[in-house]
Amino acid sequence: MKLTFLGTGTSFGVPQIGCHCPVCRSPDPRDRRNRVGAVVETDRGTRLLIDTPPELRLQLITCGIDRIDAVLFTHDHADHVQGLDDVRAFTMRRDAPLAMYGSEGTLERIAKRFPYIFDERVRPLPGTSKPEGQVRVLAPGETREIGDTAVTAIEIPHGAATVFAYRIGALAYVTDAKRVPQDALDRLIGAKVLVINALLRTEHPTHLSIPEAIRVAQQVGAERTYLTHLTHESFHADLEAELPRGISPAFDGLVVKVD
Repeated sequence: MKLTFLGTGTSFGVPQIGCHCPVCRSPDPRDRRNRVGAVVETDRGTRLLIDTPPELRLQLITCGIDRIDAVLFTHDHADHVQGLDDVRAFTMRRDAPLAMYGSEGTLERIAKRFPYIFDERVRPLPGTSKPEGQVRVLAPGETREIGDTAVTAIEIPHGAATVFAYRIGALAYVTDAKRVPQDALDRLIGAKVLVINALLRTEHPTHLSIPEAIRVAQQVGAERTYLTHLTHESFHADLEAELPRGISPAFDGLVVKVD
């Protein structure tokens, strides 16, 4: 299995508009962080897109992703869904709508925001096209076969909201978590690779801090952990140097082999 990080930044992205801090002006390409998204590709070729961030078109082109088989939504916040229209490049070459998975509430809210994508009655004019998605609701804790792999949806608190983390084989993908309850932790334990959000060095009301993410990573015990949803608070190189062994900051375009 292969994991490609499309974006690893917070909702502002890095550089942040109007900011002239040293990280936002850094020449290190690892310090340029688009909004969070990823692609998981199995050994037999199934490609799953996790979230559709605002920079999706540019991210997919940069990473050479020319096909996906389904979309997994963690939740419907703007930095995770506003690039959804860009899947039109995929759906116009398909014979059927693209399957889009998530919680019932998440998919309902996305469908209200992008009704033309999910309403079969909305047909493009001759010579034009539109993205086409098919709602596939996942229940918390449910495991579903998608293509040639099993995907488990894991409910995680995100402040007052709830998001889905995903367990895909030996990979555990957690973003926008504020905490990881024991029942969710039990489903994550055993993963070889963990991806987890780590916003700031200090506590935040809706996201894990870097110290909190480290503690969760140590509880999960994965061989490798990658921090994502990072801000302009830290240079990549500085953060990499101070993290415990086996934990690293992810960066846009990073490709990880998951055994």
